[in-house]
Amino acid sequence: MTLEITPSGQACGAEIRGVDLSAPLPAEIVAGIRAAWLEHQVLSFPDQSMSDEDLERFTLYFGPFGEDPFIASIPGHQHIIAVQRAADETAPIFAESWHTDWSFQAAPPSGTCLFGITIPPRGGDTLFANQYLALEQMPTELRERLDCKKAIHSAKNAYAPDGMYGEADKASGRSMTI
Repeated sequence: MTLEITPSGQACGAEIRGVDLSAPLPAEIVAGIRAAWLEHQVLSFPDQSMSDEDLERFTLYFGPFGEDPFIASIPGHQHIIAVQRAADETAPIFAESWHTDWSFQAAPPSGTCLFGITIPPRGGDTLFANQYLALEQMPTELRERLDCKKAIHSAKNAYAPDGMYGEADKASGRSMTI
């Protein structure tokens, strides 16, 4: 098994082929994937077929599961959520605004694995930003102003009772359980 790594040519991202994620992976392949992840920040593995168990096994190669305090997991797999939307749904699009998964937690997981099952022909994009590159290219004056600052990421605006996914959203008929 040889990893074929193709950088996206963008600020982050690479495609990996030559690996079957539905099977257990040898340590050297996991190490190669981790190295590619550290270099490119976002990896895609096209044309994979995975069960929920496969997704969990693959995730655990890179660290422990995260705990999502706001979104219900799928039955039988407490660490997998289904991000879904019915074609005629009118609730606000889930995670439509800029966000980072679980960074509001005291000890967030090291990453997120997404497995696309049904992707719409239009929309549904998941976009990524390279924050290492943003910091590196930040003007010196701005960076100096920010160097001693601390940021607090809170989930309040999203999940509080009056937040985007609060009480009003629950009543809107959202297809996923929040």
